[in-house]
Amino acid sequence: MALLASVFVVAACGLLYELAAGALASWLLGDSVLQFSTVIGVYLFALGVGSYLSRFVERQLVATFLRVELLVGLVGGLMPAALFVAHNLLHDTATLVPFRVLLYAMVMLVGTLVGIEIPLVMRILKAHFRSRWQLGELVSQVLTFDYLGALAVAVAFPLLLLPHLGLIRTGVVFGLMNAAVAAWALWLFRAELRNVRAHAVACLAVVGALCAAALAADGLTTWAEDRFYGERIVHAASSDYQRVVVTAGASGGVRLFLNSNLQFDSRDEYRYHEALVHPAMAAQGAPKRIAILGGGDGMALREVLKYPSVEHITLVELDPHINSLFAREPVLRRLNGDAFASPKVKVVNTDAFTWLEGHDEVFDVIVIDFPDPSNFSLGKLYTTSFYALVDRHLSASGYAVVQTTSPLVARRSFWTVVATVEAVGLIATPYHAHVPSFGEWGFVIASRRPWRQPQELPAGLRFLTVAGLPALLQFPPDMERVPAEANRLSNQVLVQVFEDEWGRVHH
Repeated sequence: MALLASVFVVAACGLLYELAAGALASWLLGDSVLQFSTVIGVYLFALGVGSYLSRFVERQLVATFLRVELLVGLVGGLMPAALFVAHNLLHDTATLVPFRVLLYAMVMLVGTLVGIEIPLVMRILKAHFRSRWQLGELVSQVLTFDYLGALAVAVAFPLLLLPHLGLIRTGVVFGLMNAAVAAWALWLFRAELRNVRAHAVACLAVVGALCAAALAADGLTTWAEDRFYGERIVHAASSDYQRVVVTAGASGGVRLFLNSNLQFDSRDEYRYHEALVHPAMAAQGAPKRIAILGGGDGMALREVLKYPSVEHITLVELDPHINSLFAREPVLRRLNGDAFASPKVKVVNTDAFTWLEGHDEVFDVIVIDFPDPSNFSLGKLYTTSFYALVDRHLSASGYAVVQTTSPLVARRSFWTVVATVEAVGLIATPYHAHVPSFGEWGFVIASRRPWRQPQELPAGLRFLTVAGLPALLQFPPDMERVPAEANRLSNQVLVQVFEDEWGRVHH
């Protein structure tokens, strides 16, 4: 029974390393669907390679199993730390090809070693417990514990391990579990092993290396992120959905990064949020009910609250860690004007697509402030299906406004969003503004009636003026409209177009 328990541990550890590699790749490289898909594919292929190689192990099964366990524990346990460090050492290079090579090489190595484990366990069980189990029963028992281990870690990884231990320490803990299986096998089969002392020293060395990594996890993460972001980190945490980092520069500027992507810089965020909110809000006339989709930092909320006519605001943010952080920390509360404390505000932590599908509430203005469509999970929020839902929730005189990436750097992406809005029968009014942290940035107003320029704006704005609004709607030749296909849930062409355009800039 103890050997079957080891199968549970082996399976749990193997899947954990796969999930850790996929999560880290999605944080550092973007496009979570692509990264998880390729990591899982390489890992499953490696399992097959390992299973095939196990047939060549004919003697010293227990000794081989013990060595494989130690290697899996060492390589798999240290893989998140190694990849984290490698990315931060290589991110200044011309491309991320060396990092990708290392990523898939480590996934291939761990997968191959894990693929060797289960066949070895079966053969050890068959050799030592032949009288107890027939072959069919043995295979059934081993696979049952294998799948149970995989299920346990699949549930625990996003809900318990990642939020509470972090990625590096989680890898180390499971590496120690592999080492514990090796130590147990050493004790159980000590009578038939050669060089017991050498195996014991190897176990101690692996455990020592992993314990050292556990102790250094926080310092390593801090060093790597300090080097990557180049500023003092005032908050860093892994939520259930993303890596959240807030930095503070020497000049006092505060920046928010989600999965290494800049979301705002306090030195110029007012330009972005004034441009996002006020052309739609002021044009509506006297907006009362507002929905903000995304925008968990409260900056768009701050601008919406400048309108006395507003009676109720529903802010829908997927990640509760974001709005909790910006409602709690004094520095961040000052940035958003303590907007979350307003009695007019209701926060809903759920997926915006699901939320729109689930009720029939109508709004005068809908502010859509999602991250760029860098993966399919975000891309669905830029589709005809999503904008049709937005249309259903707009009042007859209402306006929706969408942040829409850079019309200069990602020209086709920008006009793809415009084409998508128009494909659901809404009138699209594209415009742009210069935000130094991002460069030239684009927005689209969607409505059933033509957008009309407002005659006044709230007092105290730092960027927008009534006289300056017409200039935002003018697109020079290098940003003017190009042919673009509507982004549909069934094809998500925008994600590929976005990756192509921004990929040329990053690489």
